Amino acid sequence: MYTSETDGTNIPVDAIPPEILADALAPLTPFVTDLFIPRYRSCEVGRWRLQVVPLLLSPGYWNPARLTRDTAILSRREVGQDYRTWMSMTPMEIESQEIGVRAAAGHTVVMGMGMGWAAVNAALKPEVSRVTVVELDPDVIEVNSRIGLFDQLPSEIAAKIAIVNADAMNYRCDEAADVLMTDIWLPINGDERMEQSRVMARNTGARRAYVWGQELAIARRAGVLGLELTDATVARIVAEFDLPLIGPERPDYPELIARAANKWMRDR
Repeated sequence: MYTSETDGTNIPVDAIPPEILADALAPLTPFVTDLFIPRYRSCEVGRWRLQVVPLLLSPGYWNPARLTRDTAILSRREVGQDYRTWMSMTPMEIESQEIGVRAAAGHTVVMGMGMGWAAVNAALKPEVSRVTVVELDPDVIEVNSRIGLFDQLPSEIAAKIAIVNADAMNYRCDEAADVLMTDIWLPINGDERMEQSRVMARNTGARRAYVWGQELAIARRAGVLGLELTDATVARIVAEFDLPLIGPERPDYPELIARAANKWMRDR
């Protein structure tokens, strides 16, 4: 089964052999990124299960659906329920973190390890001197260790990364964060993350921050205020959030917010 990242509903994975499905989907555009995609392999640790799906057609965060191959999906078994997807190497996941990853610099702090993708891509940037990853669940840390995530990096890049088993809401840095990326929630919709990210930003002394799903929080607030998404509106809302958010400096950011909201906001 594949679990939707928006509402947790289970969607059956088609049983057509991959080689036949590949022919059928050949006209579809494959997903391409210049960012590093680690090699993942299936494993289980505690309640966590990592699977690799040979072929998957996935919507982007703001772009159309793209075809991906050998797509890794991390799921957690909920009490009394089936597995629920927590993260995946789908276009939606990559696009929804990409702005923060590309802005990483200096001491970058990543709240929530997930599949380690944001951390390793931050570490690969020459502008980044140090990456601190804060993860509450030791089993998630073990999943990434078992697949040899950091072994796939040059030794000098892996040496930049430190993993801390701690609660993101309480963690305090020994060195202020130049960039903070917060991603500890499921699903992507939810305004509580802005308040919680303010706490994390204060605790880490973050100079800049990227919050997973911040575009939807901005769009929702604009809707409440009855405002169109413009540079001025975005600036006003970001000031309300009282966070040094990464993203509003982009000239296309209001358009990106609107595209993400049209695809992923439940209340539209």
